[in-house]
Amino acid sequence: MADKVTDNIDRETVRGFGEEWSHFDQSSLPPQEHQEQFDRYFKVFPWEKLPATSTGFDMGCGSGRWARKVAEHVGILHCVDASAPALEVTKRALKAFPQTQFHCASADHLPFEDNSQDFGYSLGVLHHIPDTQNALNSCVKKLKKGAPFLVYIYYAFDSKPWWFKAVWRLSDILRRGIYRLPFFLRRQVTNIIAALIYWPLARLSGIMAKLGLTVDNLPLSQYRHHSFYTMRTDALDRFGTKLEQRFTLAQIKSMMTAAGLKDLVHSPEAPFWCVCGIKE
Repeated sequence: MADKVTDNIDRETVRGFGEEWSHFDQSSLPPQEHQEQFDRYFKVFPWEKLPATSTGFDMGCGSGRWARKVAEHVGILHCVDASAPALEVTKRALKAFPQTQFHCASADHLPFEDNSQDFGYSLGVLHHIPDTQNALNSCVKKLKKGAPFLVYIYYAFDSKPWWFKAVWRLSDILRRGIYRLPFFLRRQVTNIIAALIYWPLARLSGIMAKLGLTVDNLPLSQYRHHSFYTMRTDALDRFGTKLEQRFTLAQIKSMMTAAGLKDLVHSPEAPFWCVCGIKE
């Protein structure tokens, strides 16, 4: 069945991301915005801890958006994704980096030896895997002692007021209907959401911020820094995905500790939550 869960993979979710990244391959993402996004996601990543010719992995590389930047700083980068179509997008994005290797595999079947990697990261992926803790455990096993591992996992709005959470619950009702649509319709509907909801709220928060007002608790305020291309991508990501889980910062840190990571550091800025730990 299309929605069957095997090997800690939700097949329908994986198929959806293959469709998403094949369409939004991030080739139209403005270079400056790409760099700004990268800097925010990797804000707490300890680049200085990596050896000069480090070997590491990107679990759930998707479009290769982050791998393109990471490949500039490391020796060998393993790009791993459970979606074959998504992996093809990554291959095209990283054709200028011969030191990259590509693997179509799940988090539970990473194709390298335990204790072999100098670093790893998984951004926006683990919350789409049925057993997030087990996937995290598998990733950490591949790291050498002292190697850093960075995650971005959807937050449970633990830093937001009650009404913000209520707005999300209403939006989640929409998601549960939209993800069931064929991809063409799913893409059209989320484009409309980006135009009628994301863009106006992002522009409003931008104006308010320029007036000196605090906008952190305004829904979608973080998109005041982003292009409409990113809004369309993220609207499809948010509303077009079957499996979505959310965790508090305390829960994320608890999972990372249980997986064998220590010295946990989180970014206090959006996107929430980006957390980095060191393998014990």
